[in-house]
Amino acid sequence: MAAVAVERPPAEEKVRTLKLSGHVGFDSLPDQLVAKSTQNGFTFNILCIGETGMGKSTLMDTLFNTSFESNPAPHTLPAVKLKSHTYELQESNVKLKLTIVDTVGYGDQINKGDSFTAIVDYIDKQFDDYLQEELKIKRSLSSYHDTRIHACLYFICPTGHGLKSIDLVCMKKLDSKVNIIPIIAKADTISKSELTKFKQRITQEIKTNNIHIYQFPTNDDTMAKVNTDMNSQLPFAVVGSTDFVRVGNKMVRARQYPWGTVQVENESHCDFTKLREMLIRTNMEDMREVTHQRHYELYRKKILETMGFTDIGEDNQPVSFQQTFEQKRVEHREELQRKEDEMRQTFVLRVKEKETELKEVEKELLNKYDARKREHVDEKKRYEELKKRLEDERAEFMKRKHQVSTQQLSSHAMTLGKKKK
Repeated sequence: MAAVAVERPPAEEKVRTLKLSGHVGFDSLPDQLVAKSTQNGFTFNILCIGETGMGKSTLMDTLFNTSFESNPAPHTLPAVKLKSHTYELQESNVKLKLTIVDTVGYGDQINKGDSFTAIVDYIDKQFDDYLQEELKIKRSLSSYHDTRIHACLYFICPTGHGLKSIDLVCMKKLDSKVNIIPIIAKADTISKSELTKFKQRITQEIKTNNIHIYQFPTNDDTMAKVNTDMNSQLPFAVVGSTDFVRVGNKMVRARQYPWGTVQVENESHCDFTKLREMLIRTNMEDMREVTHQRHYELYRKKILETMGFTDIGEDNQPVSFQQTFEQKRVEHREELQRKEDEMRQTFVLRVKEKETELKEVEKELLNKYDARKREHVDEKKRYEELKKRLEDERAEFMKRKHQVSTQQLSSHAMTLGKKKK
């Protein structure tokens, strides 16, 4: 196959900065982008991981100030199942297509070793679906429903003793695939002092096991201080509630207990407002970008490298996608030809082996036939000799019988003659 000559572009020239002598109008590009984004709407997908009864559905209802459909899950499921529900939300003029994925039956099995497998497979499946859409000849990414997970809320059981083995293993498997935000569920079940020690213990275990959780970005000067402060307060200790309780002159989301009231949106009671601020109001777009630019790119790179594609050739020169494709096609054809030759040789060899085997069988049958034929001739000869002997004995027997008969007649005649005298 003839080589394809590729003309290399010249070295990048230094870009000059020019001053405008008047208004042009491209300063409206941000406004155009905002208008188009508002018109198209946004997509955000949340994965909730946690044991049954950790309040995952309640927290989602509390976060988005609505009531999502959810059914209580039993503790008897044989394996972990992921259920996703997509909702259309609108706030002011902004539309949001929200997908919530729940891990039903997580941590309920006796053998929890494979609890993370279904979750990893689901995340990879969403990456693969997006990659397949990208690789299509006729793509429709603008209207494609992106189901890649943008945020993973990992619900930690408020034991006060640290992370469980299943928590460490699962987060380690997922930290390169999704933005993990650890949260302590039902934080109103432990005291303030216990909660502080519990947070410190969780943070230490995450660092010790080299688990990379999502860090709120600090490269923006306007949000650097707030996000740095929030990063130091992870994991968030949250409380969710769909009930409203009157406190003073207003109704607030809260949980009513005999000993008092836990207000969900009171920062002195729990970290719910911090979670909502960081997850939705401040860093939602950053999590979408990190998902696309880091986690998805890592998956895409791994898959394309597995398929044999690369950016740099053997001579350390850039290689185009077309060149790699042509090379892979040639290699594929050569591989097919090689396999075809191997199959042909294998077929010929097996035919020869079969022919040899058939000849040996034929030879064996001929030998058996000759042996049987000789046995038949000998048997026939033996029977003929036996027949001849029997015939001779029969002739001798008839001869003797005739002689006996003659003697008896003579004797009978002589007896009759004597009686007449």
